[in-house]
Amino acid sequence: MKTECVADISMNSVLAEYSRQLYEQYGLLMVDTSYGTGRHTIVNTEEHLRNYVQKNLELSLQGKALGRNTMLGMYCKDAKITGSSFATDNDGAVLNRQILAYMGADVIGSLVTDVEENVRSLKESGFDTTDVDEMARENQEQIDAVELPTIINEEGEEEQISLGNPADTVNSQRGIGALSLAIPDKSRISDASVNLSEYASHREKNKGTGLDDGLDMSLSKRALIEQYYYEKCGYFGAEMDKSLLKYQMEYLAYGESSDYANLEQVAKTLLFWRQASNMLYLFNCRPKVDAADLMASLLTAVMMVPELKELVKYSILFAWTFAESISDLRILFSGGRVPLMKSDDTWRLGLEAMFSFRDSDGGDCGEGLYYRDYLRMIVFMTDFDKKTQRLMDIMEMDIRKTAGNADFRMDHCLDCFRAEIEIGTSYGYGATIERVYGYEK
Repeated sequence: MKTECVADISMNSVLAEYSRQLYEQYGLLMVDTSYGTGRHTIVNTEEHLRNYVQKNLELSLQGKALGRNTMLGMYCKDAKITGSSFATDNDGAVLNRQILAYMGADVIGSLVTDVEENVRSLKESGFDTTDVDEMARENQEQIDAVELPTIINEEGEEEQISLGNPADTVNSQRGIGALSLAIPDKSRISDASVNLSEYASHREKNKGTGLDDGLDMSLSKRALIEQYYYEKCGYFGAEMDKSLLKYQMEYLAYGESSDYANLEQVAKTLLFWRQASNMLYLFNCRPKVDAADLMASLLTAVMMVPELKELVKYSILFAWTFAESISDLRILFSGGRVPLMKSDDTWRLGLEAMFSFRDSDGGDCGEGLYYRDYLRMIVFMTDFDKKTQRLMDIMEMDIRKTAGNADFRMDHCLDCFRAEIEIGTSYGYGATIERVYGYEK
């Protein structure tokens, strides 16, 4: 009975030495087996366990001072850790199990349901697969393949005339890049960057023995973990002081080494989606199509190339789509709303206004989704295992910013362990006990 009691006290004492910063920032209970020393090994934890066992078998200080003896004369012959599970085991299954334990009291709210519905609408409409840029390029190639009339210039030489397509004014700015067009003021963007080779997802990780690393992942459990991301990670416009990379949700989605690169990938994705959505509305809006048709008719008539009328019309419509989409991005990055699908009331740029689309100053469409809503869709659509690995990186980045944790590693964070404790006595008898303890055991 004494051995049972000492094992219980000692193994619980080991678990009581959980990383305070990991708990305070992320609500997780795990033992950093380096104990802030930078020396990552389970041997450290064995030493702590052995010390707790011995201390709980010894006489109290008062008893020693009075020269008393224990009835059995028990002492710790050995204490070994024979099994273990670490946070990163089984591709992060252990980490996700702890997250689910933390989120256990939460009810899956409307937030996750809304994200799922938005993603469903996006996919059903084909906005995630319709490459409008490629369609515009193919249209332009057909225009370029048509030989234009020639004139005799002032030097008496034959010269091909320029079509003077108004869409070229917009198309010439595509190469500037989605993020640069969406956020002209670069001072608004975090310049934080990291060396990814130092973090969990990019290095060979320590592994436990498979003691308790299984996890049956259902859709409802994944939804809870998605909710956890929103509670613990910052993003553009809602950064957290504790974070190294300020755009953590963006990092979950793309895993780039800098805030700028991750935000740039978000801007590219948003532009892809917005162009697909805007094209669907614009190409089916008769008044706007007629306006583009009229402009194309006048241009091709003057240039005596009526056979280019349809191609020029569509080049104008593609340019208009691009201009409206950049306007949408400016709205989103400025904190405004843009609906997933446009209407007459939410369309922003007229035909003439598209030529000065870079002068758009954000604003609001009056209804729709905010930047955070689009970002949550992107994260929701990201491979689950990649998000798990990147979440480990984020935790390491943030914990390493705290005092005494400069070399903190998730793959040395102990969740569960099996110990074999061997007890001896001054009378030659002994006892050996093996137990498994963890935060959910």
